[in-house]
Amino acid sequence: MQRMGEVEISARAFVKMCLHAARYPHAAVNGLLLAQRHPTTAGQPECLCVTDCIPLFHTNLSLTVMLEVALNQVDIWSAASDLLLAGYYQANSGVDDKSPPPLALKTAGRIAELYDDAVLIMLDNRKFTINPRLPPITVLEQKDRQWVPKDKNLVMWSDWESSRQICKSLLEAKAYSQLVDFDDHLDDIREDWTNQQLNTEIAQLVSVANGNA
Repeated sequence: MQRMGEVEISARAFVKMCLHAARYPHAAVNGLLLAQRHPTTAGQPECLCVTDCIPLFHTNLSLTVMLEVALNQVDIWSAASDLLLAGYYQANSGVDDKSPPPLALKTAGRIAELYDDAVLIMLDNRKFTINPRLPPITVLEQKDRQWVPKDKNLVMWSDWESSRQICKSLLEAKAYSQLVDFDDHLDDIREDWTNQQLNTEIAQLVSVANGNA
């Protein structure tokens, strides 16, 4: 059996998922994962590099029509931005609930029909603190039409320590109030669901963490 490729999660994707969950702590939230693929090298599986995420909903996650609208718009925008729609994330409302519900499985399954190596990320609310020691997420992959946890040795971080510190800094600054999800955009179409301003802020913090300031 061929070994599945590695998944690498960027600071931007991780931080925005956490900010989305932090903005609506008593609600379930969900979103889409965007990636750039590293080409396959001789004998090596490709690496799926999750570079960004698009926050979707925080009110009624199962509104099918709105989900279709969001999927379509994100797919068009990501293709124009040379990105790939490569997965789905969700944080459930219950503290102890980290299992993917039917909506998460169905949406991730649809994405996996278009991209075989798509992943499903569930946020673990029990581990989600302002400064977690370990990543508070579970990465799942599809095998035989079932979503199962991915081998942790295949889940990489561009830099976990800097991702953790950047997330802590932005949570303490309540930067989640800047985050726009698709629900916000539907309420006011001037709201930017691509979160370019927040992306710039995260990029600056990454640059500082890498000693490029």
